[in-house]
Amino acid sequence: MRTPSMSRGRRAFLRRSATVPSTLLLLALGKANHGRAEEVSATPACTDGQEPTRRQTAGPFFLPHSPQRVSLLEPGINGTKIVLTGRVWSTRCRAVSGALLDFWHANDAGEYDVEGFRLRGHQFADNEGRYRLETIVPGLYPGRTRHFHVTVQPPNGPMLTTQLYFPGERRNARDSLFDGRLLMTIDDDGERKSARFDFVLAFT
Repeated sequence: MRTPSMSRGRRAFLRRSATVPSTLLLLALGKANHGRAEEVSATPACTDGQEPTRRQTAGPFFLPHSPQRVSLLEPGINGTKIVLTGRVWSTRCRAVSGALLDFWHANDAGEYDVEGFRLRGHQFADNEGRYRLETIVPGLYPGRTRHFHVTVQPPNGPMLTTQLYFPGERRNARDSLFDGRLLMTIDDDGERKSARFDFVLAFT
């Protein structure tokens, strides 16, 4: 005959035994997902009602009908290579699929190509609003700090024209157009730099 204490002890043992497979399973899943988590980058921070990216002048060197390409590197282009990545969001924190991004900037000597399309090109954001541009760090144009020019336009929406800046540049403080809200995040890896900037577009 089982006493109440024996029944309680048996039930406690069974409960403890039942948790072992679940615990082991969770540990195994955790180990399996650990490597995968390291490979997938964290989702960029985005908040509903985020302030739109600031507008700036296109400057005097914009040329329409740039070629579609994700790399502006070609023979004869000298300078420090840089890869610029990011995403295009709406102010409602939704990825803007198919957004058109058009980039242009000075060469390593601070000169713009106004007869052709060297260091000029456009591309389209993917289904998650991501873009990626391979180019060089622009040189110093007279009177300006280092910067990229870019227009960003959602499908059937208004165009944003702006400029992106490099942190830590001595000329930033003296450039009348410089805006700290347009600073890229830079990772300097010696021969090749990487930069990041997320655009936020205001449209309905």
